[in-house]
Amino acid sequence: MARRYDPDRRQRIVDAAIRVVSERGIDGLSHRSVAAAADVPLGSTTYHFASLDDLLIAALRQVNSGPTTSVASWERYLDQGQPLVDGLVRLLENCTATAGERSRVRLEYDLYLAALRRERLQPVAAAWLDEMVAMLARYTKDDATARTLVALIDGLLLQLLLTGRPFDRAQVRTTLERVIG
Repeated sequence: MARRYDPDRRQRIVDAAIRVVSERGIDGLSHRSVAAAADVPLGSTTYHFASLDDLLIAALRQVNSGPTTSVASWERYLDQGQPLVDGLVRLLENCTATAGERSRVRLEYDLYLAALRRERLQPVAAAWLDEMVAMLARYTKDDATARTLVALIDGLLLQLLLTGRPFDRAQVRTTLERVIG
């Protein structure tokens, strides 16, 4: 049987992996589940990605550079002419505004937190954190404040996802102001 030319297969596999993680979490990810979701032979997933870590790295990179998750997209909420706290409140509110946004953020954290147990993902997750710190440092007095804000943003988003509580603008604003000064 002749090989079928399929130049988009690798990308379809990555997209399928993201869908699988979004629907089933990291525990639902396997070469078999991704192959089924991408509608490709099982051997295609192992051909393009020798291990699940390789596949997760590609998925994490794609999610981190997506149109709503890249650091550049987050920066559009920040304006040199307005207080930093206003932009961050808008950003966080947007991340939790709809079920779709919450689902997207949950996917991001599924992939991001997979790095806790998968050492090969740690450099990708760390690079995203460092990019966030560098971006926020342009709006704060120093890198330490920017790093603290990144940690706080992570904590606030995780708490909102875990509890399902509604976004409380006033509380988030007060919390951010304590760090920003």
